Amino acid sequence: MKIAFGCDHGGYELKLALMEHVKSRGIEVLDMGCNGERVDYPVYGKKTAEAVAEGQADLGIVCCGTGIGISIAANKVKGIRCAVVTTPYMAEMTKAHNNANMLAFGGRVLTAEQAIEFTDIWLDTEYLGDYHALRVAMLDEM
Repeated sequence: MKIAFGCDHGGYELKLALMEHVKSRGIEVLDMGCNGERVDYPVYGKKTAEAVAEGQADLGIVCCGTGIGISIAANKVKGIRCAVVTTPYMAEMTKAHNNANMLAFGGRVLTAEQAIEFTDIWLDTEYLGDYHALRVAMLDEM
């Protein structure tokens, strides 16, 4: 498995912590930037989402100050289902019900420990499919 990571300056430190954590799980990472400099989050949200949509990575994680702006950018890419996650329950449901292929976190909202916990929950949760598949298909058609 490979996870693409992208961020702006507000999510840079969180991105670094998450990349190290997933590498410790034996997961390959693809760093789409930024490198800590002040940048515009739409550029990196789109770039990371395109890597997932085009199959360069299986999943993606993006970080900005709140996770909101960069998730909006990622969701503009067809085939992306990116969710801002702020609780363990959201991390579980975004995979189980929505089969989210990307997560978004806020570096000014969450600690690294919280984001790591939510990432693990997301990675370890199975997509339930069944009647949720119809809804996911509807999202993908939008």
